[in-house]
Amino acid sequence: MSTAVQTILALFVVSIFALLLFAMPALAQSTGQRMPENASAKSYGDGWQCNKGYRLNGDACAAVIVPENAYETNHTYGPGWECFHGFSRSHEDACVEVIVPEGGFLDPSGERWHCLRGFFKLDDTCQEIVLPANSYLADTSYGPKWLCERGFRADGDACSAIAVPPNAYLNTSSYGQPWTCERGFFELDGLCVAVVVPEHAYFDDAAYGQGWKCERGYAASGEGCKTIEVPANAHLDRSGNRWGCNKNFRKSKGVCVLDN
Repeated sequence: MSTAVQTILALFVVSIFALLLFAMPALAQSTGQRMPENASAKSYGDGWQCNKGYRLNGDACAAVIVPENAYETNHTYGPGWECFHGFSRSHEDACVEVIVPEGGFLDPSGERWHCLRGFFKLDDTCQEIVLPANSYLADTSYGPKWLCERGFRADGDACSAIAVPPNAYLNTSSYGQPWTCERGFFELDGLCVAVVVPEHAYFDDAAYGQGWKCERGYAASGEGCKTIEVPANAHLDRSGNRWGCNKNFRKSKGVCVLDN
């Protein structure tokens, strides 16, 4: 074996020895940490964990103390216990009974309560909802607790009858006027007045306007319809209630002149 090869081997051995010396303290420290009683090695990874029914307390595994009205969960996570149904955990790691007030019921979780229909929560009590005459319970979790029946409107803590004038009917609008005039009538000062259709007109039930429109060839004038005088080189437009100039003509002072 040559001197160069011997030198390389010697350096390699020295390096390995130095690494072992560096790792020995850490290895000694690792082997020095003993697994406490009531613990077992983790099923994956390094280290150990407390057995079921025990929880880490410093460097030891202490038995889980199950408070009154609780049961052991046999889990390695969490506090190791849960409260019975009808009890809730307090800040002192105790299980206190859930007191359900009159008019309430225990939540399916067993840890809280809610008020029955017809009651509302007020602090730690369930207060009965007092319904005024002509009202019913509102099936909402917010907003008013009751609503007025059809034909009535809320007036403070009561439901007042809606005065519907003749020739009108109740509508379903939640705001504005609660009634609408029947076909052939229009609202005027809180009443439903009959629409008077003049000669050469027809009834129009649009939500706006005067309730009637002039026939084709006529234009509204006051309370009636007058004949439209169509000048030369003009025609009635699409509406039939106005006129426009023919092509190559333009309107000037009420007539159609040649557009040069």
